[in-house]
Amino acid sequence: MYRQGDILILPVSEEAVPQSVRELRPAPRDGRGRMVLALGEATGHAHALSAPGSLLRAPDPLAPDHLHLPSGGRLVHEEHAAITLPRGWYRVIRQREYVPGTVRVVAD
Repeated sequence: MYRQGDILILPVSEEAVPQSVRELRPAPRDGRGRMVLALGEATGHAHALSAPGSLLRAPDPLAPDHLHLPSGGRLVHEEHAAITLPRGWYRVIRQREYVPGTVRVVAD
C-alpha cells in the first residue's frame, strides 16, 4: 500500500482487475507525456508518472482508477517525496470529503 498526499495506491493481482476496467480506454496523458492521477486545483501540482503503462479511469469520479505499470514507475508530486512503484496493477483511490449535500474528491 502506498500513499502520497490525498492519493492511496493499492496493489492488486491481475486476476482481481475486472473485465469492465480492462475495457476502458486509457486516460490521455498530459502535455508532458505523464499519466496524471490527480491534479491540484489550487496549486496546479500533479500526482503523476512518466512511465510505460496505462491509467484506466471510470466515468464515475468517485470510482477508483486502475493503473497498469508493466515495468514499474516513479510517482512524483512537487510537495511530496517520490514513490517508486514496482511493475503490476494498482487501484488508485482519491481521498473524499463531505460537503453538505454531496461527496467530492479532495484536491490539493
